[in-house]
Amino acid sequence: MGRKFGLDPYNAVVVAVTQVVFSYGAYYGQPFREPIDAVAVALLLVGPVGVLLRRRFPVSVAAGALVATYVYTWLGYPYGPVYLSPIILLFSLVTRGLRVAAWIMAGVTIGVFITYGYIRAGQPAGLFHDLAVTAFVLLLMVVAELTRIVRERRAQQQRAAEEETRRQASEERLTMARELHDVLAHNISLIHVQAATALHLIDDNPQQARTALATIKTASKEVLGEMRSVLNVLREGAPRSPTAGLDRLDELIERSGLDVKLERTGARPLPPQVERAAYRIVQESLTNASRHAPGAAVTVRLAYEPSGLGIEITDDGSTTPPVLAGEGSGNGIPGMRERAAALGGTLVAGPSGTGFRVSARLPLPEENR
Repeated sequence: MGRKFGLDPYNAVVVAVTQVVFSYGAYYGQPFREPIDAVAVALLLVGPVGVLLRRRFPVSVAAGALVATYVYTWLGYPYGPVYLSPIILLFSLVTRGLRVAAWIMAGVTIGVFITYGYIRAGQPAGLFHDLAVTAFVLLLMVVAELTRIVRERRAQQQRAAEEETRRQASEERLTMARELHDVLAHNISLIHVQAATALHLIDDNPQQARTALATIKTASKEVLGEMRSVLNVLREGAPRSPTAGLDRLDELIERSGLDVKLERTGARPLPPQVERAAYRIVQESLTNASRHAPGAAVTVRLAYEPSGLGIEITDDGSTTPPVLAGEGSGNGIPGMRERAAALGGTLVAGPSGTGFRVSARLPLPEENR
């Protein structure tokens, strides 16, 4: 029962003891009222029972407790603690959203006690009594309404925070999926190309085949390390390894197995998200060149501007015809466009002469300009 009703049994016992015991004490200060008897005790216990059952039958028990309070008052028993349980039950109705029923009961209560002041008090209670009763009940209802509003706003803020947490988690999953795609696509393509080269040259040129195998070893180690870095964020408390940035571009070019020329103008530090996106764009472009134009000469240009970073990767397509943007079954070019768009930038990819060209611009956040 305690699990089902929470703290209600304890609250009901406290209210019952308070109303019964203190009503006896109230009688000594109000000798002109009727003494507490069995009927008074029974009426005093109706409210605590309502407190116990308020979660199951909120409107019914509140109405019953109020009627018991009306009867108790009209029978001339002492004022005082009897009003505790009606206050709790009306307050509970409002905070649980049963506002119409609560306000109707509050209005009836005001009418009953104003009428009592004129009929049962022995002489007209007067305007002060009427205003005092009305003010007390209205104050109770206003406090209950304010409490309800605060709770609803708090719940709304909590829902918004949970939704934002889910959104950020979804974005993080998409980011990790993109990172895994880029890492796997680049390194596996590199391994494939170098393995084909090693197989072709292993008999005629063992030394060059050995170089290709060494590249495969390095690439496989790299892909394992980067996968571990990305997946570590899934483990609670695991430190996240440094993400790929432009400081590792020379290493990326060296492992690509391509004839790559790197040109930088106005080099300077960039925000991590821009560096990561730029690195992945260059990586994917080199992967495409290695896959579709092996042996081609590639030029990578990075233009560091005050408002952003310009990236251009071109190959001469000297060994095989270029692949048009959007063709093929991979997600490389769409993925690069998504990376650029996520930062508010643009990316264009397509044939350029006999080769292929990728051009991107990544703007910097306002605080980094």
